[in-house]
Formats: sequence, structure tokens, C-alpha cells
Amino acid sequence: MFWTSWAALLVVLLQCAACDKKAAPQPEGAKGAKTAPSAKEVTLAPVTELVVEQTIDISGTLDADEQVTVGAKMPGRLASIAVDLASPVTKDQVIAQLETRDYELRIEQAAAALAQSRAQLGLPQDGPDDELDVEGVAIVREALATFKEAQANQVRARSLAKEGLMSGMDLDAAEAAAVRAETAVQSAREEVRIRKAAVRQRRSELRMARQQLADAAVRSPIDGVVQVRRASVGQFLAAGAPIADIVRVDPLRLRVAIPETEAAGVRAGQQVRVTVPGDSAVYAGTVARLAPAIDPQSRTLLVESDIKNPGHLRPGSLVTAQIVVTSKPAPSVPATAIVRFAGLAKVITVEDGKAKEKQVVTGKIAGDRVEIVSGIAVGESVVARPGSLQQGQPVHVVEGS
Repeated sequence: MFWTSWAALLVVLLQCAACDKKAAPQPEGAKGAKTAPSAKEVTLAPVTELVVEQTIDISGTLDADEQVTVGAKMPGRLASIAVDLASPVTKDQVIAQLETRDYELRIEQAAAALAQSRAQLGLPQDGPDDELDVEGVAIVREALATFKEAQANQVRARSLAKEGLMSGMDLDAAEAAAVRAETAVQSAREEVRIRKAAVRQRRSELRMARQQLADAAVRSPIDGVVQVRRASVGQFLAAGAPIADIVRVDPLRLRVAIPETEAAGVRAGQQVRVTVPGDSAVYAGTVARLAPAIDPQSRTLLVESDIKNPGHLRPGSLVTAQIVVTSKPAPSVPATAIVRFAGLAKVITVEDGKAKEKQVVTGKIAGDRVEIVSGIAVGESVVARPGSLQQGQPVHVVEGS
């Protein structure tokens, strides 16, 4: 009973102490106080104007500017060849030589034939052909002398016939002789003209023989590099037989097929940028040539551009080309200012000290900036790095942003 009374007293005392603690006065100003959310510090970035390019991105190939197969103009045995794979050549450089003995003999033969024809006209072995005096050629002088003699006989015969000292038969013979002599003069002059033509022919044959000798030296028609060697020393080559393929590699010719739906905006002179797989460099050029018609099979337009070759680009390379069709100014913001969620893009501005979301439509990316197609204008400012900033959240703009 004694211990029960003490236990009840202890419980009463503890309850009184708890009541006193609940009733204890709070510090002044703490009553009804509620903790307010702190303002987040942000940095603003201006919406600036960015020149945005409308481009056509397409794959294409780099081809040699020119490619020729150099062959033997004349038949003959190949005496020497001065080039091989990847040999650089210049225009008119001798790249191969045929044996020349046969052509040298032809020159001698043609020269002898020319000398013979000139001798028939009484001309020296060397000299021009246009100084010939037709009347001074031997056969013409002989014919003229015969004609004068016949004319004199004709005059005497007519005189004797008048006096009755010559029969009519003899007179007719004298008349016929005079006619034949006159005809012989004309024939002699025609023979001289024929011989003059023969001289010109022989001289032409001599020039042709000399040209054939010159053509025995095979020359490159362009500046370039040997792509393929097709003949060997000692091989007999027919006329036109290939000896080497030569390509011009500077500039290179970019060829791309633009789809018909995009071809309308392509014009000559537009800027072209080319990238090669495995090469970080960008090679510049301009649209140089456009096909006059759309290919009816592929429905594409062939476009060519000349690309300067620094030395290591190779014909046949597959490249990516970018044709700049148009360029225009547009609003842009830093890429870090764009917030994307559920397929939508938005930026955050500051109004009355609070964050305000604005939905935007983004366009092309240029470096660290993004084109804004709609939703915000140049001159406004956006939060540069919004992070988890929410609509309506208080913000504090950092000075100098």
C-alpha cells in the first residue's frame, strides 16, 4: 500500500512538469513565423542575332579534273618509257620513245622524192617552190621554140602556095604542124603545173615523215600524275595503243547528285564545304557547273564543284558535301539555356524577380548557340544555365550578367 501511494504521486508530478513545459513562453517574434524559400542566383544571357545558313548536305565523290589515256600515235617498238605509277608529269613532257630508224628512212625517201620533182622543174634541191617561172621551164621553152618554127613554116607555105610553088597537101601539112606546135605549148605548160603540184605533194610527204619521227616521242597532253602504266620497253605498239593513264588532281572535281526536290535552290557560285572521312579539315569550293536537265531515271540534278587539292586528296574519294543555299539572320541563345522535356524545348526568362518559362522552336546549331525559330526575339534575355529552375521560383540576377 505504501509503495502504491508513492507511485501515484510520482505520476502526478511528471504530468505537471510536462504541462509547465508546454506552457513555457516562446521568444518574441517567433510566434507564427514560417520559413520563406530563398531566391536562386542566376546569370542572364542576351538573345543575339545569328546568321543561319540553309544548306544541302549530301554525299558525293571527288574525281580527277581531267583523265587521259596517252597512246602511241604511230606504230612501232617501244624503245624507252620514262614514267611509272605515281610519276608526276608536265604538259609536253616526253613520257615514252618509239624506235625511230624506220621514220628516219622515210624522211630520207621523202626528201629524195622531193629533190627529184624539183629537178624536173629545173629547180635546185633546196629553196622555195613559189619562185618558179613557168615560161622558163625547159619543156615549155622547147615547145615554144617548136611552135615558133611551125609558125614560120606556115607563113612560108602560105606564101609559096599563093605563088603556086607549093601543093595544097604541103600547105595543109604546114598548117597542121603549126596547130600541133601550139597545142604542144599548152601541154607543156600543163605539165609544168602538174610537176609543181607533184613538188608540193612531195614536200607535204616530207613534212609528214618528219612529223611521224616527232610523234615517235610520246608526250603528255596535260599536267598531272601517272595513274596506270600500260606498256613495257620492247613491246610493239599499234597506232593508238595505250601507254599510260594520266590524271590531273588539282583541282579535284566534286560531283554530287542533288534530289529534284532540293535542286531548285542550287545556283552557280554558291559556297561548298567538303569533308573527307578521317580528315578533320574542311575544304572549300563553289558550285561551278550544273547539268541542264534532271536525270529522268534517278530524278536528281548533277552538280559539280572545283575543290583545291592541298596535295593529299585523292580522286575517287567518297566525301560529304554541304552546299550553302541561303543565309539569313535569326535569334539565337546559348545551347545551355535550352531546357528540353517530353519533346518540347523552352527557355526561362526573369520577370518581377521570378522565373518564367517560354516555349520555343529551335533550329540549327552553330557552335555553342542554337537558332530560335519562334518563341523569343532578339533583345530579350534568358537564364544562361537554368538547371532545375521552375516556373514562378524567385531568382536573383547576378550583377554583370
